[in-house]
Amino acid sequence: MYTQPLAYLITFTCYGTWLHGDERGSVDDKHNKYGTEFLAPDQVLKTVCRDQMDKSPVFFDPHERDLVEKTIREVCQYRQWHLQAINVRTNHVHVVVTGNNDPDKIMSDFKAYATRKLCESAPDRNHYKIWTEGGSTRYLWDEVSVVAACEYVQNQ
Repeated sequence: MYTQPLAYLITFTCYGTWLHGDERGSVDDKHNKYGTEFLAPDQVLKTVCRDQMDKSPVFFDPHERDLVEKTIREVCQYRQWHLQAINVRTNHVHVVVTGNNDPDKIMSDFKAYATRKLCESAPDRNHYKIWTEGGSTRYLWDEVSVVAACEYVQNQ
């Protein structure tokens, strides 16, 4: 077993596209430790969360997806992180990356630089929330986990 993870599977969503109470499950402050169950689906909670939104949900078009992917690749090159897999979807991003930083810092950098590029390409986005707060950072401790995560990100 390694003392440092070989990589991280980092996932973050676009604002308003995966709310607490969603049937896919979600994570809050009480459900964010390894091995803890997701929040159970709850239509009332989902409706409350939707009603509290102050902006519209964000979905990326093909150009925006390409821009986010290109930006994440540039951040990895600049920070000397090894990007092993990436998939930018219409409402979320999956990345498998190896780096000597905390995965929350890596995710934060991805979001910050992608936000800047998106706002530069479409100034009307300057007033939008683009990302959901936080995200998922899974530690990948062995080669089998890294390969499985890359397979998931690229093909599922």
